[in-house]
Amino acid sequence: MPLPTASDVHVDSMLTNISVAFLQQATNFIARQVFPNVPVMKQSDRYFVYNRGDMNRDEAKKRAPGTESAGSGYRLDNTPNYFCDVWAFHKDVPAQIVSNSDAAHDPFDVAAAFTMQKLMIRHEAEFASTFMAAGVWNNSDTGVATSAGSGEVIQWSDDVNSDPIGNIRDAKDTILEATGFEPNTLVLGKKVFSALVDHPDIVDRVKYASSTTENPATVNERTLAALFGLDRVMISKAVENTAAEGATEAGSFIVGKKALLCYATPTPGIMVPTAGYNFSWQGFLNQTNEFGIATKRFEMRELEAERVEAQMALDMKVIAPEMGYFWNTIVA
Repeated sequence: MPLPTASDVHVDSMLTNISVAFLQQATNFIARQVFPNVPVMKQSDRYFVYNRGDMNRDEAKKRAPGTESAGSGYRLDNTPNYFCDVWAFHKDVPAQIVSNSDAAHDPFDVAAAFTMQKLMIRHEAEFASTFMAAGVWNNSDTGVATSAGSGEVIQWSDDVNSDPIGNIRDAKDTILEATGFEPNTLVLGKKVFSALVDHPDIVDRVKYASSTTENPATVNERTLAALFGLDRVMISKAVENTAAEGATEAGSFIVGKKALLCYATPTPGIMVPTAGYNFSWQGFLNQTNEFGIATKRFEMRELEAERVEAQMALDMKVIAPEMGYFWNTIVA
């Protein structure tokens, strides 16, 4: 006796309660968080830099009765400047696609998320090329597998021979002695963080710590910050596909196997030093977003479509290269 098959009694349709898109979580990206943001109204301007040597020189002298006090001056540089480049990306949404889309696919919501993802990846890449690169900071070491020489340290992925605690302690002293400011922030690529949380020297330091909220032997950003005497440990987990469109996907961490120790001021202000700043052009297109990011949607009549476009205008700038200590290829 013939029986209906499963395909006879049910015709597959699109689910309305789920879809799958590999949109990274916002917490993967740290480009906006490491250094303070300075909203600016013009695309370019200058700022003052006071000479550090003049500020830190010991020049006060004993004063005899009836004599003048010792005095000197300071040098002021008014040439440093910023320039906010504009980055943009769009997704066109044809009217035919809108009319024919199923409930689980809102083409405008998808376009907005898609364009913002592209800008976040670009922003993280700008952060990496500006701050997490060789030749940027006054102080740097390269990680090596063996026989560390001048300007080199054993890679922190070597659980036996490396000394990340000592390396970071020495780097803190280097920055403090040169500037008078103790570093407060450590930036790590994800693979560097993964190596540190399993490093026996670090695990041994935290395993006897008391905690009522978490396993005391678990190493995370908070325990690392406490161990190193820092305010923050920040981990870049953002990834990008480095392959061309149509080629086999090649995902990689944007920041890579790098680390940066620096002083980042909590509050920008007059006569306030910091290793870096984010300048964002808030005045661009009358934006109110403090990070200089804007999205808009407008008609493209010649395409019978609407365009969803995202833009950002920023300059990520090293302000005081002496306030950073950089490690390149610090894990294998």
